[in-house]
Amino acid sequence: MSSAVTSAAHRSQVLSLYRSLLHHSSKFAAYNFRDYAIRRTRDAFHAAKSESDPEKIQAMIHKAQKELEVVKRQSLISQLYSGEKLVLETSKHQRNFIGRH
Repeated sequence: MSSAVTSAAHRSQVLSLYRSLLHHSSKFAAYNFRDYAIRRTRDAFHAAKSESDPEKIQAMIHKAQKELEVVKRQSLISQLYSGEKLVLETSKHQRNFIGRH
């Protein structure tokens, strides 16, 4: 397989993984976990952006796939045991309503 084809295949696979990780990270019920997972995903993909070695890229893809499975599982569990939202997560309208009562 040529380098350009391999590169294009890796690129589409990496973008799909990135979108999936962000999507499932945003499903965490707890603000701190959600924010951490999103930030960690962005930082990890940004740090690996300039990698050009196909073997290292494949290893990173494999690691990201494992992390995606963990994020999926943990975000589902967090939704089952979610608590009250933080003040930080409520809209201004909701804060005003809560403050009046």
